[in-house]
Amino acid sequence: MGIEVILKIAGVGILTAMVNLVLKKCDKDEIATMTTLVGLAIVMLMVLDMMGGLIDSVQSIFGLY
Repeated sequence: MGIEVILKIAGVGILTAMVNLVLKKCDKDEIATMTTLVGLAIVMLMVLDMMGGLIDSVQSIFGLY
């Protein structure tokens, strides 16, 4: 699970950077900023999902409810 997540996050970052660069060259700065924010939101949702799994694992290990 470790390297897969890193590659997914890197892929989202590279894709976001490429789209951002193309949009800035086309003088669409506002849309470029929005794509950057969407990329950040996608990565944050991925991290949030992983944190939920971590919390579930800790609860099951220690028998917490």
